[in-house]
Amino acid sequence: MHAIEKILVRASGGGEIRTGQMISAKIEFAEMNDLYLQTLYSFREMNGTRVWDNTRLAFVFDHYAPAPTIQTAQIHREMRDFAKEHKLKYHFDTNAGVCHQVMIESGLIYPGMIIVATDSHTTTHGALGAFGTGVGATDMATIMISGELWFRVPEIIEIRINGTPPGGVCPKDVILHILGSLKADRAVYKAIDFTGSYVEGLDLPGRMVICNMAVEMGAKTAYMQPNRAVLDYVSTRAVRPFEAQTTDPGYVYSESYVFDVGKLSPQVAVPHSVDNVKPLEEIGDVEVHQGFVGACTGGRVEDLAEAAEILRGKKIPPYVRLVVIPASAEVMKEAMKLGYIQDLMDSGATLSTPGCGPCLGAHEGVIAPDEVCITASNRNFPGRMGSTGAQIYLASPATVAASVLKGKITDPRTLL
Repeated sequence: MHAIEKILVRASGGGEIRTGQMISAKIEFAEMNDLYLQTLYSFREMNGTRVWDNTRLAFVFDHYAPAPTIQTAQIHREMRDFAKEHKLKYHFDTNAGVCHQVMIESGLIYPGMIIVATDSHTTTHGALGAFGTGVGATDMATIMISGELWFRVPEIIEIRINGTPPGGVCPKDVILHILGSLKADRAVYKAIDFTGSYVEGLDLPGRMVICNMAVEMGAKTAYMQPNRAVLDYVSTRAVRPFEAQTTDPGYVYSESYVFDVGKLSPQVAVPHSVDNVKPLEEIGDVEVHQGFVGACTGGRVEDLAEAAEILRGKKIPPYVRLVVIPASAEVMKEAMKLGYIQDLMDSGATLSTPGCGPCLGAHEGVIAPDEVCITASNRNFPGRMGSTGAQIYLASPATVAASVLKGKITDPRTLL
């Protein structure tokens, strides 16, 4: 059996399972963000009176943090009222950050668990050896009442990543390269197990970037076998005992793909799809108006450090802007302590509240028609960050910083 299957077996009461089988599984933790007020209405329409376990449900205000409109302020008010009524142990308000980041920091995510959230990028938590997946409002309301949800046991595919990338090539470049090769529909409702020498040596932030964007291939969940760095991190934070699962020797994947990143160059996803990826050297002259370093894919301390290394002691040119949004308050404080925030602000960057920011086109840094934004976030669909007439390019934080500094898409290796 695969580790993912072992997680599902444990959550569904034991016994054997097979690919394609429908099972009902107990949810270890559930999270709802501030895009999903409808969940509370569905909960009441289903005659919900109390949540199944107020220590296993969290609200996170990240998409609209702090509230940018009267309507979103009302969403926050209704969710706060619900959290108080049901005495939720974990409630992360507008001062916390992006859900995937703050839950990991708070010790709510650990190997071997099932975490379900109202966000498609919940695949991020495979970085810790957890089964993480996103759901909609009705499914979340069902979980809030019963603590269970149905799943179809997914096929499991292997993406083996070997080699050591050259300097200036980041985990974001690695996953963009894989997306460009395998395309957006290769893993629909499948689980992806990332393996190989590159993954084995990867730190937690890098693992989170790769697992986060597995959903851009349609994946139901993503997985990486926890390494020592992950286990050391989790052991000091986990709020409950945990047991990491391992895949049995000889397990046969439904599909396997192998990538060697030893000679990889920086990658860029060009408008208007995540899998429309090109090596940076093939992009040509593209003027940029805004850069964004932040969100659940590019807002950790390591990401801010990459951008700060390039911008330290330099100035962003006039009429070009860089928006920097740390993924959490903890990240912001650590980046301040290390001087990265000062470096970025001294270069001319705009600093905003920890949260999703302009990633979904609703808050703090949206872009106008005909503008070009290069971003360390995870989607470049039309209208994703504001106007449908804008152009969005996805890249690593290093590439974003280099491009903003030069006013056009630029290889960060020329500045390191």
